[in-house]
Amino acid sequence: MSPLAASPLIFKSSTFMTPAIVKPKHILLIDDDAVLAELLTEYLACENFQVTSCLDGASGLAKAFDDNFDLILLDVMMPILNGFEVLKALGGNHKTPILMLTAKGDDNDRILGLELGADDYLAKPFKHRELLARINAIFRRISIVKKQHSAALNESTEQLTVNQVSVNQATREISCKNSLLELTGTEYLLLVYMLEHHGKIISKAEISEQVLQRKLSPYDRTVDVHVGNVRRKLLAIDPIDKMKTVRGAGYVFLQGEQ
Repeated sequence: MSPLAASPLIFKSSTFMTPAIVKPKHILLIDDDAVLAELLTEYLACENFQVTSCLDGASGLAKAFDDNFDLILLDVMMPILNGFEVLKALGGNHKTPILMLTAKGDDNDRILGLELGADDYLAKPFKHRELLARINAIFRRISIVKKQHSAALNESTEQLTVNQVSVNQATREISCKNSLLELTGTEYLLLVYMLEHHGKIISKAEISEQVLQRKLSPYDRTVDVHVGNVRRKLLAIDPIDKMKTVRGAGYVFLQGEQ
């Protein structure tokens, strides 16, 4: 009998490392096009996403309330409840990011969706890689917020306050004159960025790249609508406008009285 046969090999437990299992992001797809839903489910599964699909707005809304999802893909034109009605039911301060799927060239649908609390939109028909790029951009924004939150917990509890608007990054809350603002995730990131750069003109291209995590496209009004939403929510608490539009240049958050 050979020495190897007589002496079984013994490996120390440290010899092999079990790779960390990364839980796939869970996406809720609400679209009445069954063929498209099946295609997107298969495609996103290959990109390591878990997808739950609903073929009408009512069942999609129920799912959105019942389960925890990392992202919602929401079509506009659907039976029972359309995409706008789903957005209204979810409320403008929902925490789950929403990517609207709208008819190509329909600016009214896009703007209304953003005003109701959607984080971004994508016009149909779209390429699969374009959808993937938008999804990854949203998750990059979420990652930024989590890193800021973690850093804030490890640092002092001092708040950033500009012109009576205060940010508590440890709790991810923003208040105006001590009244909490109800903001979507994208609106929160946008306002934090503008507060950090108060007094300076910030171009739409810079906001798109730094906040939305994607380059600004021609005729893209996403930034304008998000800025308008934040401005409207601030004005609901304080009638003195704290944000100024600089025509042809961008936006500036005013410092106020020092």
